[in-house]
Amino acid sequence: MTAAPAKSLADTAAEFGLKAEEYDLIVQRLNREPNLVELGVFSVMWSEHCSYKSSRKHLGKFPTKGPRVIQGPGENAGVVDIGDGQACVFKMESHNHPSYIEPYQGAATGVGGIMRDVFTMGARPVALLNALRFGDPSHPKTKRLVSGVVAGIGGYGNCVGVPTVAGETNFHRGYDGNILVNAMCVGLADADKIFYSAAPGPGLPVVYFGSKTGRDGIHGATMASAEFDDASDEKRPTVQVGDPFAEKLLIEATLELMASGAVAAIQDMGAAGLTSSSVEMAGKGGVGIELNLDAVPQREEGMSAYEMMLSESQERMLAILKPGREADGQRIFEKWGLDAATIGQTTD
Repeated sequence: MTAAPAKSLADTAAEFGLKAEEYDLIVQRLNREPNLVELGVFSVMWSEHCSYKSSRKHLGKFPTKGPRVIQGPGENAGVVDIGDGQACVFKMESHNHPSYIEPYQGAATGVGGIMRDVFTMGARPVALLNALRFGDPSHPKTKRLVSGVVAGIGGYGNCVGVPTVAGETNFHRGYDGNILVNAMCVGLADADKIFYSAAPGPGLPVVYFGSKTGRDGIHGATMASAEFDDASDEKRPTVQVGDPFAEKLLIEATLELMASGAVAAIQDMGAAGLTSSSVEMAGKGGVGIELNLDAVPQREEGMSAYEMMLSESQERMLAILKPGREADGQRIFEKWGLDAATIGQTTD
């Protein structure tokens, strides 16, 4: 019996959603073929979900500057001065593909992720909203999708204690093959106490805190850029699983850590997990970052570097602390019962 030919890295890149010319560019920039971990990192960071390849030019048409705009595009959420020393922090984001595959968890983790974007900026979430688009009511999938999505949105928000105050729902056969689930969160913060993700310099500790890392959600970002077909149910392992009670603890711990003055930069782990959070903090700050993945709190045995870098396990944060403030962070994490570890440092 003839053995199947070995799969090339270029073939694997195509399976990860990278185009041939993108793979060629990776080889050119590295001056060699990437290893599997590097290929995974490129595939998620260059996915539509993380890089907005096709929508960037359209998003750029929106007005984003004004006398009351404290933060426009480029951070976790937008920030607008509303007077009296207060700021409104808000973000809207879609969780369409995960909600189509696994309606309850897809919608629930959409709510959880959007809240993390808001409290990462230093705001306390106060309200949730959503805009939903489903297919024809008579379509065989529509009833299950509606009940699952609505339950997921309400379940996560109610457990965390943030109300859903408004929304809209529309039905049209054009959404039979892929629904839209747009979640929005609004938070309040002191206008002079907004937190950002850019690492301020080299030699600072990189601290992971929140839930442990598991194997759920791996390649969720690249899946979100893919086309769907009748086999889409096979993508269910790429959908994250949320724990709203852990998120409530994470909110309180994060806001207390910020109030302590220990935070130099902070970023939630959303799409592409540890990869995007670490890369974005380093990139925005113009520094490097070195991670020791053995130190990452892990929920499962024998996790590989590839799995840890691409996991999209929920309710996790990455912070760069000011020098000598690790003990303050550890005290707060223990108080709220969160896993935490120093997993690296910024470099020059």
